[in-house]
Amino acid sequence: MAFLMLRRLVQAVLILLGVAAITFLLLYALPADPAVLIAGRSATPQTVAAIRHELGLDQPLLVQFVHYLGGLINGDLGRSYTQKTAVLPLILARLPATLILMAAGIVVEVTLGLTFGVIAAVKRGGFVDRAVMMLSFVGVSSPQFVVALLLLYVFAATLGWFPMSGFGTVNHVVLPALTLGILGAGWYARMVRSAMIDVLNQDYVRTARAKGLSSMRILFRHALPNAILPIIAMIGIDIGQFMSGVVVVEAVYGWPGIGQLAWQAIQQVDVPIIMGVTLVSALAIVLGNLLADVVAPFIDPRIRAQ
Repeated sequence: MAFLMLRRLVQAVLILLGVAAITFLLLYALPADPAVLIAGRSATPQTVAAIRHELGLDQPLLVQFVHYLGGLINGDLGRSYTQKTAVLPLILARLPATLILMAAGIVVEVTLGLTFGVIAAVKRGGFVDRAVMMLSFVGVSSPQFVVALLLLYVFAATLGWFPMSGFGTVNHVVLPALTLGILGAGWYARMVRSAMIDVLNQDYVRTARAKGLSSMRILFRHALPNAILPIIAMIGIDIGQFMSGVVVVEAVYGWPGIGQLAWQAIQQVDVPIIMGVTLVSALAIVLGNLLADVVAPFIDPRIRAQ
């Protein structure tokens, strides 16, 4: 296990380095010039050149990247072009809100996915199975901003059950979590159904039935723990995807997380903030997958670290 952890840490460092390099190159390949945006349309070329020099944008790209990596090693994500402050405190201030939304979204998608996936597997081939699969397909195919606007219109604007936007109470998190969870629930339902059908056809399940065990005991004690391993791996991936995929949801609901911060930075071409949010999201993906690798052997003892 210790060797596995060391190998994963080395891989994590290489992944983060690759993400930093690719993101840096892509951002500086954009036609937008941060110095021009900061200076304003009426600024003189001399003013733009002075701002570009102040930000270090007049240096060769490789020099800028090496300088950025040097700060990254020391825990410095740079300074925001527009907010004139360090990026790391900005991200840390927004991170709790995003973590709350991420956790709520994962709870929603896992709960819905497991429930409907198990129901579809038990009722496979029937009307319920086909209905669940159709709904899961609709959920997977629906754009997040469309789901968000529909939920806002029905449950906030029309029924008034939940607030339109904001942060701070349980009611504020319900609609954003549903928006995030509906798409993931479709994937989980399909995966659970497929895994459950495969497990329910195994010999040990037939043996359990022959011994007279109840259907509920067979389902939850023998079948579900063996079918849930793909879900554990997906949760690890979702931790990172939610960190990077909440931009639209946070923008629609006015949720003060790092997704909203990234959206504002994209509009202003604030490269240090975009880089910081991207690296934090990449780190979340790495940690999520590592967590899945650690938890899986406890669910299925047959799994051993190689």
